[in-house]
Amino acid sequence: MRIPAGLYDADRSLATLAAARIPPDVGRVLSAVEEAAESTKLWWGAAAAMAWLGGRRGRRAAVTGLTALLLGQLVANGLGKRLADRPRPPKEWFPHDEVDDRPDSSSFPSGHTAAAVAFTAGVASAWPAAGAVCALPAALVALERVQSGAHYPTDVVGGAVIGLAGAWLTHRAPRPIARRRA
Repeated sequence: MRIPAGLYDADRSLATLAAARIPPDVGRVLSAVEEAAESTKLWWGAAAAMAWLGGRRGRRAAVTGLTALLLGQLVANGLGKRLADRPRPPKEWFPHDEVDDRPDSSSFPSGHTAAAVAFTAGVASAWPAAGAVCALPAALVALERVQSGAHYPTDVVGGAVIGLAGAWLTHRAPRPIARRRA
């Protein structure tokens, strides 16, 4: 995937700024949130808590969020990474050793961000307060993907757009006839 020079320069500036300016304690928090979000564990756990504690509204929010998440993951990881084939950011940009622990797959788009944003936006459409609570860890996941050297900022933006599209499509999907009558 060929990126215009100006966009590449912006990616480099933002990535090196994120890697150098985030204090170590904040970096550890970001890593912990990313680890919880790995393989979408954080979002499945949040959905389980909503379904268990949130009654009908919580169950609807959990199903909507997980449906959006699955759609976002399918598009980002199943289609986007295969089409883009963008290498990860250069290791020299990052003054820490987290950069050594990153996947070999295409950098674009960020699947972690797509999942986080899709889940959060899907939940927010069904239960705005729960969506607001999910927004903080979703933002931390997106920031961590750049700070750790796993993604360029434009990869994260691409993942966020895919996540929002997944949530929008999930929200707009036709409802089963039995649910419309109720």
